[in-house]
Amino acid sequence: MNERNLTDTQTTNDGREPMTVYQSPLMASYEKEMAGYRPQPSPGDVGPSKRRNGTSFAAYLTSFLVGAMLVGGFGYAADRGNLFGGQAPAAEASGSASEAAAGITAASVKAKGDIATVFETASPAVVKIENYAVPTYSMRSPFGGRGGGQQRQASEPVLAGSGTGFFFSTDGYILTNEHVIADADELKVTVEGYDEPLTAKLVGSNYELDLAVLKVESPDGQAFPALELGNVDQTSIGDWVIAIGNPYGLDHTMTLGVLSAKGREITIADEQGDHTYRNLLQTDASINSGNSGGPLLNERGEVVGMNTAVNSEAQGIGFAIPSSTIKEALNELMNVKPAVS
Repeated sequence: MNERNLTDTQTTNDGREPMTVYQSPLMASYEKEMAGYRPQPSPGDVGPSKRRNGTSFAAYLTSFLVGAMLVGGFGYAADRGNLFGGQAPAAEASGSASEAAAGITAASVKAKGDIATVFETASPAVVKIENYAVPTYSMRSPFGGRGGGQQRQASEPVLAGSGTGFFFSTDGYILTNEHVIADADELKVTVEGYDEPLTAKLVGSNYELDLAVLKVESPDGQAFPALELGNVDQTSIGDWVIAIGNPYGLDHTMTLGVLSAKGREITIADEQGDHTYRNLLQTDASINSGNSGGPLLNERGEVVGMNTAVNSEAQGIGFAIPSSTIKEALNELMNVKPAVS
């Protein structure tokens, strides 16, 4: 009840108008019981009244209970806020009984450990992709005039860009963005556990969907770690998501956020004009240059999206291609139905 809706009207002994006092529920109860204990002299009455003698114990008891409730409330707040140090109360791990009755689910303190486990399991399947291209130089004709330009290529490819990818099958197939591998003359893939980058070949790509599949061979014949493509339809707005990638060359960087929205449409200007992406996931997990092609994971470590773009003029607005779009495109990208592990 609102404090302003609880009133107590007191009448003075000198004939003045009644005075209305606003009280809290606890204070109102306290004052009501103590009213009989307060001295109220009347004509011909020089000693304590019978009512005061009969209710003094109840008044003291009420006063004690009010004080106990106040102290107890402070103690509860101190425990919940861990005001005096020590370990966090166990109630925070599973939620208090009152929270459960109200339908409130408290965040588990084990979430940090679970996320760490997801990263530890998924990280080896995330790779760094380097795009090497032979640069082309334009030269003017020594004789001048129009149309006298010449094209001269360097002899060796140079690093043109880098991004992220991930194994989706144990036999060396990698998913990434098409814009990560576009115009490459050579593709190098850095895989955790190998001293040297592996040379990858392009299996298939789709510019409109911004998807590509690469293939590398295992130098030692061992199977590669792989991530499972999850069901994005089972994710909800507000679910935790984890991004792993190589932003600005910082390999295997993990960032954490939530799924902010589904079904987003954005348009990005590239060398071929305006490129429109449809049905994207939106997340506030940090995504930067170099994260493109990396996995967006749910709490079970399943791929629900591929990190693709970020709004550089904002904070916490990144976009990912949903796993449903990836699954639909895989048959076309590989020409055969892959065995997704």
